[in-house]
Amino acid sequence: MGLRQFCNAPGMLAEARLVNSLGTPDLQLTFARNVARKRVPKVDKKLQAQQESLAARGFLRPNKPYTPPENVEETIKQVCANQGLDPSSEFPGLDVKFAVLNACFKEIGHSVPNSLLHSIECVDDLMMFYATPVDTRTPFDALKSMDLPKNLHIQEDYVRFHPDKDPLFGGKTAFPKSSTIVSGIKTRKKYEGHVAKRSWP
Repeated sequence: MGLRQFCNAPGMLAEARLVNSLGTPDLQLTFARNVARKRVPKVDKKLQAQQESLAARGFLRPNKPYTPPENVEETIKQVCANQGLDPSSEFPGLDVKFAVLNACFKEIGHSVPNSLLHSIECVDDLMMFYATPVDTRTPFDALKSMDLPKNLHIQEDYVRFHPDKDPLFGGKTAFPKSSTIVSGIKTRKKYEGHVAKRSWP
């Protein structure tokens, strides 16, 4: 018995046949060698998950609220003109970019965070950043200030049952052996919990 190889095309497909003494193939293997494959860009799943997490809880980051002033565009144009830049120019170097960003911070009082420095490549990007307001309210706080439909009401300070402070039913509850536990560290100071008496265990 012997092993014979048949190559269909250089660098494409190759066949290996195991033949017996009579020349009859007993086993045939076909495999690919150096076949051009379409490369799929690798995605860092860990980094992508972190970005999605930050985007979902972005309002929890310690950002300062910002409302663009009326003359923000003229202010940025004047700062860039002092550095020899027009509204359509790109920053020629990091030193010029730092000087412009520092001057804008002194004039407007709002700085570019480190996570967005790479996105500011030209004067147009800078104007777009300073024209975007920053709202640090939580979605719940923002919902309270919205013009809601008449059949929707937001109760900011909810009511927790406590038998010693119940004015309606004299401390009687529909769940006599269920405790009201306040697990939040901040809400413990605002809402008082209650541990119900249990006969067993």
